[in-house]
Amino acid sequence: MSSITSPGVVVRPRTVLADVLPGARVRDAVLVLFGALFTGLMAQITIPMTPVPMTGQTLAVGLVGATLGLRRGTSSMLLYIVLGFALPVYADGGSGVEALWGSSGGYLVGFVLATALIGFLAERGADKKIHLAFAAFVLGQLLVFVPGVLVLQAVTHMSWGDAVHYGFTVFIVGGLVKAAVGGALLPAAWKAVRRYEG
Repeated sequence: MSSITSPGVVVRPRTVLADVLPGARVRDAVLVLFGALFTGLMAQITIPMTPVPMTGQTLAVGLVGATLGLRRGTSSMLLYIVLGFALPVYADGGSGVEALWGSSGGYLVGFVLATALIGFLAERGADKKIHLAFAAFVLGQLLVFVPGVLVLQAVTHMSWGDAVHYGFTVFIVGGLVKAAVGGALLPAAWKAVRRYEG
């Protein structure tokens, strides 16, 4: 990626881990596909819960957003949702357009929003320090739960208290663990990159 220079001003591109790799369009296409497939793989790591299972998806969402950035990360998550229309890449090997209208449908929408937010923050350096990466992952996961709880309540007609409990509260500890993992992995990856470049 090149710098854009104007009279007296140098604007450097906002880099994420994906920008360290050589290439441009082909690289981006491969990374977008890989991000979607990685999310599908992490979706199969499941802890059965009712009405929504706990999966590795939200960790994948954070990692995809942070490593690919806003544009590529969002594209990757949209591709993941589209792939799920025909392939068993959703949680527990689920697939089909009807999944968007089920109790987990709001979380799929939240994945796109969270990936965009984490990618946006990563492009501004939030992936390079542990506390900032952790905070970005926490904010991203909160963004997953907003449409997730709204759709869960609308589909199941449970009380709002139950929807918040079963759709959010029971996932708090797991979410914090995933945020801690992401917060540790990303700065470590940047240190490895700098060491290699050095």
